Amino acid sequence: MNEFPANAFEDVLAANAAYSETFDDSALTGIALKGLAIITCMDSRISPLAVVGMEPGDVKIIRNAGARVTDDVLRTLVLATYLLNVNRVLVMPHTECKMASGSEAAIHAQIKERFDVDTRSMEFRTVDNQVAALQIDLDRIRAFPLLPAGLQVGGAIYDVHTGRLNIHEG
Repeated sequence: MNEFPANAFEDVLAANAAYSETFDDSALTGIALKGLAIITCMDSRISPLAVVGMEPGDVKIIRNAGARVTDDVLRTLVLATYLLNVNRVLVMPHTECKMASGSEAAIHAQIKERFDVDTRSMEFRTVDNQVAALQIDLDRIRAFPLLPAGLQVGGAIYDVHTGRLNIHEG
């Protein structure tokens, strides 16, 4: 068993200690109170709750590199729709995303060159056209047979410089 690397997480543990001193258990149950799930990127410039004006407990947030609708996202949406009160989904990629700034081959090459790690056995799901990729992801959710027929699905690209959602009609 590996020992927890406390020195590497000293700032995290100190911040959590301070947070827990004033923590108020708001009796949230884990369901999405506003019925919304957001699929967005792992980019730290995005604060999903703030972007849509909601609070903890209102939304289920699913994050990955590029805000792509992967098999794991679909699995999570099945659980969220049937067990956690989700009845609408917003797919929200963003401007200046690393997954939209280079080809699959270029990202593999960059990692190989900088770190001497061969990542070609995995797919990063880069995109050369964010709007087209967003449409594919929206269609994938809408066509997934295990999701409820009435699920509302929308897409918007978040602008990291203005804070605005640019709605995708499609």
